Amino acid sequence: MHLETTLITGSSSGIGLHLAHRFASHGHPLVLVAPRQDEIEALGAHLSRAYAVDVRAIAADLEQPDSPQKVFDQVQQLGLEIDILVNNAGHGFRGKFWDISIDQDMSVISLNIEAVLRLTKLFLPGMLARNHGRILNTASVAGFEPGPWLSVYHASKAFVLSWSEALAIELKETGVKVTALCPGATDTDFFPKAGMEGVRGFQKSHVMAPQDVAKAGYDGLMKDELFVVPGLMNKALVAARRLLSESAQASMNEKFYEEVPREERRRKRGDIESEAAMKA
Repeated sequence: MHLETTLITGSSSGIGLHLAHRFASHGHPLVLVAPRQDEIEALGAHLSRAYAVDVRAIAADLEQPDSPQKVFDQVQQLGLEIDILVNNAGHGFRGKFWDISIDQDMSVISLNIEAVLRLTKLFLPGMLARNHGRILNTASVAGFEPGPWLSVYHASKAFVLSWSEALAIELKETGVKVTALCPGATDTDFFPKAGMEGVRGFQKSHVMAPQDVAKAGYDGLMKDELFVVPGLMNKALVAARRLLSESAQASMNEKFYEEVPREERRRKRGDIESEAAMKA
């Protein structure tokens, strides 16, 4: 049983949902953060019953700059100390840079970067004072390379990767550890919300179940690993692409984000997640 209280953002679906299950199954008390109060309250009640852990729910739209402070204040009011911060919430939008609105771009930056920085600024001092803590940042293999059609998303994840590594070095003489989780294509709401359910990367490429990504992230965090790239295919992909020029990497990603003809589409969001659940 782990008594480290864990706060997870983006915990109502996808990787965040399965991270919540993974942490709860190991006995961690949880604070779940997501935009809809009804969803996370229902999830919290389920996790509490299933794993006999204390679960609190905080509704917050982390795209709003004042939301991280409100989350922190509510945690303080509950009298909780956060031992593990999981910065998981994030999203992206597919399209040529000039066709995506500036509001959409700023939305990606607000959620994928600004909220991560603000939450860490707020919760890290307490960890340092106790000389113990962990931070898990959900990055992406996208952060290792440029991504035409998803340029701002790739850039946001490159920021998370670079910042996580720098922060880990700054913290090396303390009891606080940082891990960057770098999944590849995963069967989550990211693809339909980004208008990408029909792209080659979802329809034709290797796609992981979010359960498997969550397990890899939890295990890597507990082993104090700096970078976690789940799955052999993703590890090979990252290793191979880092040997290529940036233009070659960008060209490969451009094909990854191309739409395939409708008659060739076989996968739907949830297929791989459901298959993994049936095998569990």
